[in-house]
Amino acid sequence: MRFRRLSSQLRALAALCVVATSSAAPEAPAVASNGTPAAGRGANDASISTRKDARTITLRIPAPRGQIVDREGEPMAQNVVAYQVALQFKQFENPDRDFIVNWGRTRIDLARALVKNLTVPSDDEVYDHYRNRRWLPLILSEQLSAKEAKALESKIGADLVLHPVYRRFYPEDGLAAHVLGFTGSVGKLPTGPINFNEPYWEEIEGRAGLEKIYDKRLIGEPGTQKLLFDESGNKLLSEETKRPRTGGTVVSTLNVRWQRLAEKVLKSGCKRGAFVVIDAVTGDVLVMASKPTFSLNTIDTEYKNLDADPTHPMVGLAYQGTYPPASTFKPIVALAALNNGTVGEDTQIYCPAAIEIGNHVFNNWNKNPEGEIDVKRAIARSCNPWFYQVGIKVGPNAFLSLARRLGYGEKTGLPLLGENSGLVPNNEWFLQHEKRRILDGDTANLSIGQGVLLASPLQVAQAMAGIANGGAVPKLQLVRQVQDDRGRVVEANRPERRVWLGVDPVAVDVVRKGMRDVVNAGYGTGKAAQLSFTEMCGKTGTAQWGPASKEQRLAWFAGFFPFDNPRYSFAVLYEGRPGETVSGGRMAAPMVKAFFEPLKDEIKETIAPPPKAVLIVDDEAEAKTDGKHQEGILKAIPVEPLSGEGVTPSPNAPTPPDDEAPPLKAVPVDPKDLPVETDDGP
Repeated sequence: MRFRRLSSQLRALAALCVVATSSAAPEAPAVASNGTPAAGRGANDASISTRKDARTITLRIPAPRGQIVDREGEPMAQNVVAYQVALQFKQFENPDRDFIVNWGRTRIDLARALVKNLTVPSDDEVYDHYRNRRWLPLILSEQLSAKEAKALESKIGADLVLHPVYRRFYPEDGLAAHVLGFTGSVGKLPTGPINFNEPYWEEIEGRAGLEKIYDKRLIGEPGTQKLLFDESGNKLLSEETKRPRTGGTVVSTLNVRWQRLAEKVLKSGCKRGAFVVIDAVTGDVLVMASKPTFSLNTIDTEYKNLDADPTHPMVGLAYQGTYPPASTFKPIVALAALNNGTVGEDTQIYCPAAIEIGNHVFNNWNKNPEGEIDVKRAIARSCNPWFYQVGIKVGPNAFLSLARRLGYGEKTGLPLLGENSGLVPNNEWFLQHEKRRILDGDTANLSIGQGVLLASPLQVAQAMAGIANGGAVPKLQLVRQVQDDRGRVVEANRPERRVWLGVDPVAVDVVRKGMRDVVNAGYGTGKAAQLSFTEMCGKTGTAQWGPASKEQRLAWFAGFFPFDNPRYSFAVLYEGRPGETVSGGRMAAPMVKAFFEPLKDEIKETIAPPPKAVLIVDDEAEAKTDGKHQEGILKAIPVEPLSGEGVTPSPNAPTPPDDEAPPLKAVPVDPKDLPVETDDGP
């Protein structure tokens, strides 16, 4: 298997690294510099270590860190050999401090002329290293690539060495940077007398993302190297007493090719935004992209600048950013109303340009009346007045409760650091923060995905997976399995259900039809997301966002496809700049098409319905034996599946009671009195 071959290569690399180091420079001692033998050493070790300048050295060889790969085995985080320029002292006969410092300074000056960003030690550091650690190289430079090291090899002279170490390398640089995370040094190498089993080079640990969460699986087991030096500094023995064991491989659910395309679409489509794609059947997260992002390969030198950057590139907007979900929330309100029987598929509700609730005027997004419309057209047209009225009638508890079952208001449970849970308010929240209960005006705002309601793009995509499945929200997965250094699976995640929605499948079907019309009907707001190879179901969204003084808005497009047998759900977020006029139909929907259309051939194969079962029949024998099987010519006869086989029907939506309250009456408003409203149109 590909993962296992790569692990073998890394083990070979570890051995090569040890050999290269031993031949270039001495290593670290197994006794204190005062010559005291360590426990468990043999008589020969003790006799040599009691000599003033002889040393027995035992070093810890850090293990190659395991890989993080995508679902197809493509490496996303791995190790490569890097090099550091180091000063290797000779053993001098009775040298004084000035001699040692001048000798070292001459060679350090040569290194400064050859290498940028050199760490220049003080005179005291040079002398102390000679007194206590001269058997080990004094590290001077940052890590250099193999190419850079080769270019220096003939220039550095005999007393400067290229000290090999492992470097964490990300083949795709900043791809999925927020998800993968990065590593950092456990600590600087020791100074002073050499300790038994100290590391031969700086060890690293996970600091963010999967690198940190799966650190124990990735670090592997260190090896040991034993070295013996005589009192003249000559190496007598170099023995690997324990081979380092490579860390495990973390197999993510991400698809590198899809992730690369999503980040390319974000780069060309917005200044700031996010793109999430989920396999709605298995719950696998295939894409989790955020813009801005950052380079993982330069994080060591750029961390302070990135941390101080006002654009916050190290914040993963896909799961750490929260926003009003805007009109992407409307299908949830519609599903709650259909499921409760508040409205039916054909219920007509009059929708003017605006309605008055209390002393406030609530507008349609386009300031135009829609007339008498049903739920499907209300979704397709994203008609605010329809949802104002129906949201109040069904009640906030009904649709907010459904939103929570769809994953709003809580973390997804994925291995993500800093994931934001968003906010789904209730009466207790309003009493605590607003000193009152939810009013009709609050309900109207919430019913169109605004107000205090907040969600991440990941949560919106998860909710779309729940609607796509019709009855269940899948448990999301970001890691498929973890393998050990031999390729054996030690952890595995399997598809499972997170929440059973308990909603009427007929109601779900109606909502799906409305979402299909968003994209495919001539009057839909999301026509720019149409795909050439399948029927997409989607929902545009445009929200007021941020301080009112900035006049900032954001755009959404979220949904799933195909209509008849949903497989993929997604959410795209577009952060508008202050003062920019945006809409989900114009900004976010085209990015969805730009992503999925190039994947047409691959996706068509995945979403194709399974072939019909066939029954093998012998025509000739059947004619002679009244259908009993005999040997002869075989013929395939298509067999249709039994209707409803294996399906447990759910009860129909309850019938509304006779005394049900009538829909809210619309209050006509003079258009000139309407405040400026966001545009949710195409």
